[in-house]
Amino acid sequence: MSAPNSGYWDRIGDEWSRTRRQALWRLHGDAVNRALLERWLPERPIRRLLKTDAFDEAVGVGLHGWLAERAARVHELDLSPATLAAARRGRGAVLATAADCRRLPFSTGAFDVVVSLSTLDHFDSAADIRTSLSELRRVLRPDGVLLLTLDNPANPVVALRNALPFPWLRRLGLVPYFVGQSLDRRALGRVLGDVGFRVEEEAAVLHAPRVFAVAVAGLLDRLGMPALERSFLRLMMRFEVLGRWPTRERTGYFVAVRAVALA
Repeated sequence: MSAPNSGYWDRIGDEWSRTRRQALWRLHGDAVNRALLERWLPERPIRRLLKTDAFDEAVGVGLHGWLAERAARVHELDLSPATLAAARRGRGAVLATAADCRRLPFSTGAFDVVVSLSTLDHFDSAADIRTSLSELRRVLRPDGVLLLTLDNPANPVVALRNALPFPWLRRLGLVPYFVGQSLDRRALGRVLGDVGFRVEEEAAVLHAPRVFAVAVAGLLDRLGMPALERSFLRLMMRFEVLGRWPTRERTGYFVAVRAVALA
């Protein structure tokens, strides 16, 4: 299956924003991403920050509010206008643009920081990832910071998922929407260097056993027991200690990098 167009993501975003699927699991994902950004966001004042998708905000809490406390202006980007509309609902005026990461409608050097959380791993090819990273470099000012996560193909579960046809996985209910190509840590570092970044830090994140954890989170969503939900979230975060182990590239579901735009 080729990478879906904006109409596909409109339908996915609409369905998920109405049903609030995987609500508890997505709270855990938000917590993992927030912990990463707490370590990696620049300490200097952030004038303009770009977040490269709005899906988390459309279907759950997301990180926009948290980021808005740390940057003077947060601009959301998404391929799907419907997803952007759902993300903005009830949040007042939010800077948002419907566009493709491979062709960004922003001027060169427009942003101080770009946050891209599992956005670029929904393309057909590694060439699309490279094109998107080149565009993200263009819209970052020199010494601007890119905080990026991608699916981690060094994780055996992710590798197996990516080796199987998406229609099979979708039919079995194992993958809820299209996932595409990704890059492992080394390949990502090479591409970032090629397009004008210097990688400063690397990590692997989200180490909880995902298939089992998503199933348990879904059960707790249906039970609606806040105390159990809080306990579940605390337990899931304990798995992040695996990010300090030598095996982190095998257990983390996402590879993460902090990279600086070269002059």
